[in-house]
Amino acid sequence: MRHVIRKHKEFWLERHLRSGVFLSLAMLFLSLLANYYANIYTVTHASNAVTDVVLDNIPVFNVDFIFVEGAVIFWVFTSFVLLWEPRRIPFVVKSIAVFILIRSVFITLTHIAPPSAQSFVEPNQFFGLLTAGSDMFFSSHTGLPFLMALDFWCYRRWRYFFLVCSGVFAVSVLMGHLHYSIDVFAAFFITYSIFHITKDFFPEDYRLSGLAKEE
Repeated sequence: MRHVIRKHKEFWLERHLRSGVFLSLAMLFLSLLANYYANIYTVTHASNAVTDVVLDNIPVFNVDFIFVEGAVIFWVFTSFVLLWEPRRIPFVVKSIAVFILIRSVFITLTHIAPPSAQSFVEPNQFFGLLTAGSDMFFSSHTGLPFLMALDFWCYRRWRYFFLVCSGVFAVSVLMGHLHYSIDVFAAFFITYSIFHITKDFFPEDYRLSGLAKEE
């Protein structure tokens, strides 16, 4: 713990590192704001539900705990991973912000209504601000853990942990009929592009994060 405290003291003394954190948090706030209004748009403009070759062949399972509480646990744990090494914060938070912003654009372009039969999900107040249930394309539950796997790719244990989380969330949203299969499968390809976009736009943050040490 002393080692972590010392790293934080050294980190926050560096002006350019502090600026990187504040910029990343500002980007995250703006992306969440865009996501909020995009969700309002999807609710008011949602069309009809469509058929799906995967969902049509599996029953609806109750995945409420994984979808809500599981996601909260995941992000609390991820926050501790970031705080353990503060120099990772600017790049990782910026990658999350870029992800949310790009997804906000996608859900306003593709606002299909949710599947007609779904697992009952009782979102808490925080989740209610992030999603209205009509933001289908693409799955953030699948994409964000996969993005963390790409961000932490050079750390084998974190890479596998985040990949497993992405897989668990992907299976759960399909079992609960909370996303169409295209939302889940496309998330991996789009998220891979988002990671490289962020890396190209913020190369200095990526270099200082230490996440590229094995490249």
